[in-house]
Amino acid sequence: MSERLRELAEVPQAFIKEGTLFVNRCTKPTQKEYIQLCRAIAVGFAIMGFIGFFVKLIHIPINNILVGGA
Repeated sequence: MSERLRELAEVPQAFIKEGTLFVNRCTKPTQKEYIQLCRAIAVGFAIMGFIGFFVKLIHIPINNILVGGA
């Protein structure tokens, strides 16, 4: 029984140790990296927005033809 409790206590300790090692290795992005990341995200949003717009633009007339303008 004591072994099981010891094993259960080791799991959170190992998790915390690995987590602190990971956080200590992480670095903040430089301003150049941050701006590049923001631009990439903005381009992705724009592309997804245009795709959604064109799908809706094509869907509305087709829907009106099929439903009959109801």
